Amino acid sequence: MSLIDKFTRPNILYYPGCLTKFTLPKIHKNYQTILSKEGIDFMLLNDQEVCCGSPAKNAGDQKIFLKLAEKNLEVFTAHSIGKIITACPGCALVFRQDYPRLLGAKWKIKTFHVTEIIKPKKVKTEKKLEMSYHDSCHLGRGLSIYEAPRRLIKSSGYQIKEMLLNREKSFCCGGGGGVKSNHSELSNQIAKDRIDQAREAGAGAICTACPMCYANLKENSAGFQVKELSELILEDDKIDDKITN
Repeated sequence: MSLIDKFTRPNILYYPGCLTKFTLPKIHKNYQTILSKEGIDFMLLNDQEVCCGSPAKNAGDQKIFLKLAEKNLEVFTAHSIGKIITACPGCALVFRQDYPRLLGAKWKIKTFHVTEIIKPKKVKTEKKLEMSYHDSCHLGRGLSIYEAPRRLIKSSGYQIKEMLLNREKSFCCGGGGGVKSNHSELSNQIAKDRIDQAREAGAGAICTACPMCYANLKENSAGFQVKELSELILEDDKIDDKITN
């Protein structure tokens, strides 16, 4: 690539989403590490970025949702963003489906969930622990992304024990759609039910590729292992670091 091409090509933005950025800093850092290992030249906007607007949309406030969409378009355009990579299925869904509807031809940015970008690696270590995978509502039924996360789990050395309710029939974690904020007891009970479904499947842990699902399942795990996908991807790298250090 020529120097001119490097400075004139559209930029790639890693957009973590509010929940990941403000309450899950470890996961935020994990995906920066993973994308760097993938050789992706991405940028962060840090304090310049604003919410994608998904909570406002789900609450029915279309006026605020449009305002946030227009603000994001302004910021992204100012930084020559041509592609967005996000670890948040809710953000990915909004950028991919809602912004084109709201902003029309002005929205030309391609958006990808991290599971569509990360390449499965050759298994380094076969794990004895069997893992259930939880399909989040936005990533699964919203974006029809089912197999990519499973390939990454398997490439991390885990066997998958499918829960009875999976893929298109997946059971919600209870955390999205404002349920956690407005009906916390119901949200917590749904998460506990999902954990029980992983136990009933014979799994020793449950993994998800959604920060909201991860946070709600972990809060209600009662000692059952809950993993976010990035933790699995980086496991062997951490083992290697311990060996070399």
